Amino acid sequence: MTQATGVTPAGATPAEAMFAADEASRALGIELLEQGEGTAVLRMTLTPGMVNGHGIAHGGYLFLLADTAFACACNSHGPVTVAAGADIDFVAPAYEGDVLVATARERTRFGRSGIYDVSVLRGDEVIAEFRGRSRSIRGTTTKESR
Repeated sequence: MTQATGVTPAGATPAEAMFAADEASRALGIELLEQGEGTAVLRMTLTPGMVNGHGIAHGGYLFLLADTAFACACNSHGPVTVAAGADIDFVAPAYEGDVLVATARERTRFGRSGIYDVSVLRGDEVIAEFRGRSRSIRGTTTKESR
């Protein structure tokens, strides 16, 4: 999908363009694997710097992975879209070296708002469930926001 270099490929979708400009997520090794209308699949490997004092993944990194998948899904439609709010439930611990995959899917859009669910998995095991609420910014597209 989108190169890890931050260069937006010619003909990029709005989600690919947004992800290419996302320095924070790319610096953590997050990869955009798939994206479509209202959907996105991203992957991240947990590094030693992502583990807390209990030897498990810091929840902030799990939230960031899910939030990035949410951002890619809700920006797939074109207007610049931001989070209005989000919640996460941590279901199982994750550990250094685990490869996590976050799958975001649109539940509904209404007016300039939307609701998206993201499942974070290690293989077939659910690690976290995230629900994001989005809001599109009137009169914008991803490329215009810079």
